[in-house]
Amino acid sequence: MPSADLVIHSADMLVTMRGHSDSPARREGMAEIGLIENGAVVLREGQIVAVGSTEDILAEGWVGPYTVQINAQGKVVTPGFVDPHTHVIYAGSRENELSLKLKGVPYMETLQQGGGIHATVRDTRLASDAEVKAQTRSRLKTMLSHGTTTAEVKSGYGLTVEEELRMLRLIKELNLEQDLDLVPTFMGAHAVPSGYTEDEYTDYVVEDMLPQVASQGLAEFCDVFCEPGVFSVQSSERILSKAKELNLKLKIHADELESAGGAELGAKLEAVSADHLLQASVEGIAALAEQGVIAVLLPANSFNLAKNSYARARAMIEAGVPVAVATDCNPGSSPTESMPFVLTLACLYLHLTPEEALTAATINAAHAVGRAAQAGSLEVGKQGDILVLNVPNLDYLPYHFGNNPVDVVIKNGRIVWRV
Repeated sequence: MPSADLVIHSADMLVTMRGHSDSPARREGMAEIGLIENGAVVLREGQIVAVGSTEDILAEGWVGPYTVQINAQGKVVTPGFVDPHTHVIYAGSRENELSLKLKGVPYMETLQQGGGIHATVRDTRLASDAEVKAQTRSRLKTMLSHGTTTAEVKSGYGLTVEEELRMLRLIKELNLEQDLDLVPTFMGAHAVPSGYTEDEYTDYVVEDMLPQVASQGLAEFCDVFCEPGVFSVQSSERILSKAKELNLKLKIHADELESAGGAELGAKLEAVSADHLLQASVEGIAALAEQGVIAVLLPANSFNLAKNSYARARAMIEAGVPVAVATDCNPGSSPTESMPFVLTLACLYLHLTPEEALTAATINAAHAVGRAAQAGSLEVGKQGDILVLNVPNLDYLPYHFGNNPVDVVIKNGRIVWRV
C-alpha cells in the first residue's frame, strides 16, 4: 500500500456528510451528517482515499516516513465550506450607506437614487483589472481563512457587454491564481442602468450579453434579480429562458423584498437554486419542493438589513425543499466573508439545528453550485477539501460567534491556511 501524503486523525467528531452526493439532503436527511467519533481521514495526491475510525485507519498502514499527520484530538473535522451565493468581485465599498439605513431609508430607494448596486458599478468600472483583482483576492483570502474552499461568484457590477465579460474573465483568472475553487455566474440582470427602461435593458441582456457570454464559455450559471422595481417575473423569464437555451444553468434572486412569484418561476424553469426567498409564498415553497430546486438562504443579508425578517427555513425543510446557506458577500447588503457567522445566524434566525446548518453549508451548498461530485463531503474519491475546527463539539460551532473557529484549511490535499 502506498503511503498517504496527509492523515488527519483522532478527531473527536469527524463529520463526513456521506450519502448525499447523488442528491441534496431533504427533510430529516438534513440532520444526517455521517458522524464518526475518534475519526480519521487519509489524503493522497489531493484526494480522499480513506475515511474511518482512527484505530482502523492507523491499522491499515497509511502512515509512512513522509506522511504529514494532524492530530485533531479535542477538535471537529468537517468538509470545507461551500459558499453558493456571492458577489465578491467588485471595487470600492459602501459604508456610507450605513447612515442611510440607520435613518430608515429603504434599500430600493437607495438603489433608485443611484446608490446601492449602481454605486458599486461606477467604482468597479473605474478600477483597473489589477485593482479589482487585488481587492477581490483580499476578500477571497479572508473567506479561505474562515473555511470556505469553494465559492460561487457572480458578475453584475458591469451592466454592459464589455464590463460583464471583463468581470467573468477576471473571475476565471482569479480561479487560477488563488486557492479557492470559483464557480462563475453571469448576472448582467443585476439592476437596470440609467438610460434604459426595464424592457430595453432586458432586450440588451437577451440579445447582446447572453450570446457573447455563452459563446466565450465564461459562465456556468445565469442569475437575475427578480423583484418588483428591478426585473419583473416576465423579464426574468425572458432572460433565464434564453440562458437555458444557451445551455447555462439557472439561478434566481427570488422574493427577497416582496412575494412576487420568483420562487414559482424558479420552479417552472427548473433552476438549480432559488435564492433569498424571504417573502416566498406557500405555493412557491411547494413548487420548489416538487421540482427539487435548492433554496439558498442568506441570513447575513437579513441581519444586515435589520428588518427582523428571515426566510422561513423550517417551513421549507418540512415541505421537502433542500436548503443551503451562503454569505451573499457583497459591498452593500451583506459585507461579510464568514461562513461560520452565517452558521450562527442560520441556527438563531432560520431555526436550523447545528447539523442542518452544517449540511446547508457543505453538501447542499455543493449541489447548489454543481460541485457535489467533488466537494461538500468527506468520501473516498472526492477532492481533499477539509477543515479542522478548534471547537469541542458541533454545537459549539454556532454557539461561539464573532470569532474564527478554523484551525487548519486543507484544499485539494494541501494545507493552505492554519493558525
